[in-house]
Amino acid sequence: MEQANGTPASDAILRETMSALRDLGGPRRVTLERVVVGLFFTGVKLSNGHGGVCFTPLKSIPEAVCCPSSAKALPFAGKLRGREALQVAQEALSGGPLQKAIGIAVMNALTDAQRLRERPRGYTMEAGVDPIDELVIPEGASVVVVGALVPYLRLLKARGKPFRVLEQDPVTLKADELPFYAPAERATEDIPRADVLIITGTTLINGTLDGLLALARPGTHITVVGPTASMVPDALFRRGVRLVGGIRVTDPDALLETLAEGGSGYHFFGRSAEKILLRSDS
Repeated sequence: MEQANGTPASDAILRETMSALRDLGGPRRVTLERVVVGLFFTGVKLSNGHGGVCFTPLKSIPEAVCCPSSAKALPFAGKLRGREALQVAQEALSGGPLQKAIGIAVMNALTDAQRLRERPRGYTMEAGVDPIDELVIPEGASVVVVGALVPYLRLLKARGKPFRVLEQDPVTLKADELPFYAPAERATEDIPRADVLIITGTTLINGTLDGLLALARPGTHITVVGPTASMVPDALFRRGVRLVGGIRVTDPDALLETLAEGGSGYHFFGRSAEKILLRSDS
């Protein structure tokens, strides 16, 4: 299957992450306590008290326009509580977009639990740090952003230098960002030229992240950012990513209430979740 950006769809990163979680000794008796599929983010709380989130890919289910077709988007609704967390995450890899979102949120929650059990291997984690603060753009560097990442676009506009933003839906961009816009199918042309590459973690949901990373040339400074990318980062670092910016859920109950009321990142950052920066040791 080929995506709109011209790269083949692949869940290899998620499958490697599941393998890593098992290798790290993820507890098999941990179950789902609560799941909320919100307008902007999907969140979970596990029986061990840890939480995780993932972007909600509502635009990926255009067929969900009536009750019968909507039921196909999330067939296990009402039956997820009490199910084994690892099993739900594994099954999501072969399910639809909403099932995958729940699975990724579970992976992020299991990762948070693992980080508290033992020190991360092969990378360091800094709490309260945003990767945008670590972004260094050399003079004359070619910058490509995948996704409408508002803080990064604001920074790049203020810098006054040309850059490229690849986005499937240009409606998400502001008027002063459109001159920098390129359709997603330009990825195969623009990414190999990038010196600095910033990719939204939501590409994990539609399976395009693997292909996007494969397009980058060696030495490109790659950052993957967003709450969706809060999992064990080994598979990302193996593919040349240098920094990962995710979140850690600090109050799962409060976060899920926020999501249930239609809240977004602006509502939970600094309240029920904190930003984290993952940096490869290699």
